[in-house]
Amino acid sequence: MIYHGNRLTIKPGVAPEDLEAALESLRNQGRVIPAVKSFVVGPDFGGDFEWGAVFVIEDLDGYWEYLMHPAHAHTDEIGLPLVERFESFDVTDDPDPEIGEKIAELHRKRYAARPELTKLVTDLPSYQGSGAPAKSGRE
Repeated sequence: MIYHGNRLTIKPGVAPEDLEAALESLRNQGRVIPAVKSFVVGPDFGGDFEWGAVFVIEDLDGYWEYLMHPAHAHTDEIGLPLVERFESFDVTDDPDPEIGEKIAELHRKRYAARPELTKLVTDLPSYQGSGAPAKSGRE
């Protein structure tokens, strides 16, 4: 299993209804993407971020399905412009020693297929982690 997580802090001045629409879009990803086995979206406690989401995905094929699903693209489009700080991470019990590189490669393929997404994430003031574009220098 792969537990894909996102942690984020919203820019000052974002309208509450825009924030709620982005959080609801994250929740919708969990409901409609078939590869997502379970999920949680809510406040992030105990760290330097305001919100978090974790999506449980069975394997790399499911991870790719999750990354490329239209519900995920919708969240990117409406949510990323609201974000001040973003971090993605993955936790897995997969014994493959190459799993981290394979996950990073899926993200690279996604950015290559969606240049508009690459612009959204490279425009973020702070983005690090498993999903950060390699060319951003913030991995």
